[in-house]
Amino acid sequence: MGIFSRTRDIIAANVTDLLDKAEDPAKMIRMIILEMEETLVEVRASAARTIADQKEMRRHIAKLEKLQESWTEKAELALSKGREDLAKAALVEKQKASDMVEQLSTEIGVLDEALKGSEEDITKLQNKLREARVRQNSIVARLESANNRTRLREITNGSKMQDAFSRFDVLERRVDFAEGRADAAGLGGVPKTLEEEIAELRSSEKVDAELEALKARLAKGA
Repeated sequence: MGIFSRTRDIIAANVTDLLDKAEDPAKMIRMIILEMEETLVEVRASAARTIADQKEMRRHIAKLEKLQESWTEKAELALSKGREDLAKAALVEKQKASDMVEQLSTEIGVLDEALKGSEEDITKLQNKLREARVRQNSIVARLESANNRTRLREITNGSKMQDAFSRFDVLERRVDFAEGRADAAGLGGVPKTLEEEIAELRSSEKVDAELEALKARLAKGA
């Protein structure tokens, strides 16, 4: 037993309600579409058989109509020859053919009604199938979006991401340490050369001598 046991069940089915009740909407919509497609093929095949039957019946009616004309001619011939009994028998056969034409015409009318019903069913099934395919595209898009969001949250909140940022912290600490060593190396300026130190001593001696001379002049003035 499929999702839909008959064509009318599919036509009357509400796709939205079916999906709301499904545990796996994506799987359910695939099953619905498959069932609709199979039913549509069956309905079309049935309509094709009906059309073929009608054509066969119309060909048979055409033959029976010619047969009626033939029996009419035979009845006229029999009467012209004074054989009323043969004319009557010919007319009986003509009536049988006429009755068969009427019966086949009635059957064709019945098949016409059935064919109209099949045509309406096919139209409705196609509309339902389009609706289901639209819902399928929507469901697939929503599921893909939901899966992407789930993966993104797992990445951003997962242990791998935390480990990665922890490693970043370690690397940043190493960079800070390297920068600190570079900055510390520059503290106190560049070491003086021997010539620079001797020049400073000579300059200091001149300053000291000038200071002593200044003191002496001040003392003499006092």
